[in-house]
Amino acid sequence: MHRITVIGGGLAGLTVAVTAAEAGAEVTVHEAHHTLGGRARTADGPYRTNDGPHALYNGGAHWTWLRQRNLIGPLAPIPPLEAARLRLRHRGALRRTPPLALLKLLKLLKLLRRGVGPAPVDTDFLTWATGIAGEEGARAAAHYCAVALFHHDPGSLSAAFVQERLRRAARLPPEAHHPRGGWAGVVDRMAALAWNLGVRMETLSRVDTLPTGTPVVVATSLDAARRLLGDSSLTWPSGRTTLVDLAVRTRRGDAFAVSDLDAPGWIERFTAQDRTLAPAGEQLIQGQIPIAPHESKAHGTARAEQLLDLGFPGWRERLTWRREAVAHGRTGAVDLPGTTWRDRPAVDRGDGVYLAGDQVAAPGLLSEVSFNSALTAVSLALGHRGLDLKRA
Repeated sequence: MHRITVIGGGLAGLTVAVTAAEAGAEVTVHEAHHTLGGRARTADGPYRTNDGPHALYNGGAHWTWLRQRNLIGPLAPIPPLEAARLRLRHRGALRRTPPLALLKLLKLLKLLRRGVGPAPVDTDFLTWATGIAGEEGARAAAHYCAVALFHHDPGSLSAAFVQERLRRAARLPPEAHHPRGGWAGVVDRMAALAWNLGVRMETLSRVDTLPTGTPVVVATSLDAARRLLGDSSLTWPSGRTTLVDLAVRTRRGDAFAVSDLDAPGWIERFTAQDRTLAPAGEQLIQGQIPIAPHESKAHGTARAEQLLDLGFPGWRERLTWRREAVAHGRTGAVDLPGTTWRDRPAVDRGDGVYLAGDQVAAPGLLSEVSFNSALTAVSLALGHRGLDLKRA
């Protein structure tokens, strides 16, 4: 009987637990918080905000893995009338469609959907995209991509890295899907499956020293892994983002979402597709505004309020609840020019210690990185190098 210890009960840790248990291992999960889920937790009512990723993308193995195990649950599709209320901010004004000056952006997106490229790894996205769509179109494309990057300057990142995320974020029909009720249902189903497979899960169990005698998968943030392992090399760039959550009384005509093409930023009314996230008569709006290292939360909040003024007139008078925070190093890895996911901290740390999470050496978009690194960690920990794990 193989035994594996998992430190961290978020998406990565639960994926490790389920996959290892399906392969016949005896698994123990240690979670420092009193509930499982990590950054995929959903707040208890009445306003069910997500702390982490807001969407599941159906273009990869992560979606297939979850579906095979009936873990996705009911989805909250976006009604067509609501989808038509997507707005774009350009030159300070709100637009229903891209302005004439951004038609080259549409050409770029069309080329990306056809798979043009690959975009170069060692060139920044703004330089590469400017050669295709002009500087204005390239900047708008980079800013639109902030919805999947959480970074204050997407144009400065590797062209290959940003191209893939832009291609998937702009695909029609959309790849992004929203679990009804937030991520909590997905987490609960993953935890229930783990329990049924015999996984032992200990909450309020903070681990300060690595256990011995079994392989250990550290499925925490990279910062926490660095402290636990005492390994200063465990660093990688990530975004820094002001998160603004608020509830307002319902008003006809509110935008579904506002994408800022003047600077990175995204505001979305999540009750447009899922009315269970707020009490009747109220709308839950969540925004993410990437901020530079020298900028404060107030900078991001001010930009969020500008988007709210455009897309949700009178929101201040209708406000019923509000919360703000800054996410630092918690929004997944970003790759600078000259680097790819292979250059991030390796999953295998030696001596039976493995990493899993959204900033380690694994491919994918947002939560897909956690999933792929988790499967790699299990494969290495069980000695199944090159062997397909059960249904994985």
